[in-house]
Amino acid sequence: MKKVLFGLIISFMGLSALAQQKAAYVLYNANGKKASHKQMMKLLEKQDIVLFGEFHNNPISHWLQLVVTKELHAKRQLVMAAEMFERDNQEGLNIYLADAKAKMPDSTVRLWNNYKTDYAPLVNFAKANKLPFVASNIPRKYASMVSKGGFEALEALTPAEKAWMAPLPMPYDSTLPGYVKMIEMMGGHGGSNMPKAQASKDATMAYFSLQAWQPGKLLIHYNGAYHSDYFDGINWYLKRANPALKIATISTVSQKDISKLEKEHLGKADFIICVDEDMTTTY
Repeated sequence: MKKVLFGLIISFMGLSALAQQKAAYVLYNANGKKASHKQMMKLLEKQDIVLFGEFHNNPISHWLQLVVTKELHAKRQLVMAAEMFERDNQEGLNIYLADAKAKMPDSTVRLWNNYKTDYAPLVNFAKANKLPFVASNIPRKYASMVSKGGFEALEALTPAEKAWMAPLPMPYDSTLPGYVKMIEMMGGHGGSNMPKAQASKDATMAYFSLQAWQPGKLLIHYNGAYHSDYFDGINWYLKRANPALKIATISTVSQKDISKLEKEHLGKADFIICVDEDMTTTY
């Protein structure tokens, strides 16, 4: 009896100590209810497309991207795609993916400064498992043209240049929450073309994701959370092109207290990764 009692006491102490450990993040659903990783994965594996919204410098986002990708790969045929690679870099990316001995051609692929720590693990997973990896984003210089001159500025481009983006004219809804919020955050500065530049990215990422996706496969797209928050942005363009698509979204937020999801983050995505604001960043 004493041994049993002693064992129970030790077990209780262990559970109590575990409960007191500080979590780095908490997972919530759209309604702000705490969710488990298993619950999230059960939904994700049934989708056509998963939009994984990250904070670009958040290590929890990047770690979970790799974890989720590996687990989905065990269940489904995957296609991987990312905002961090611009469309005119696809050829260089393909060269790296196809040759086991090849090094990433920095001269033809414009890599983000945090590529080695945050995105190389995803690209190398695709390479090791012979998975397609889509460079989905519009080249930055063309998005910059839109920010200065609207969509009309793109009309002067050559057919070869236009091939690096969603077909023109790009549809645009200025009332989408993300675009409205962008103007509000700018305080009137930047004019109406700033959200159009954002839309040129969203439209292009959606377009090339759909070009790569095939029925029966699951495409996972890695992007800044603001490109898919509140189910607009990329999601809006995907649904506009194919309303039957099953799409799940993930967002990343940061809070001082992660024990309860703050009201402003409710409804941002199907699942919301709430990270402690003291979490270290990758840059």
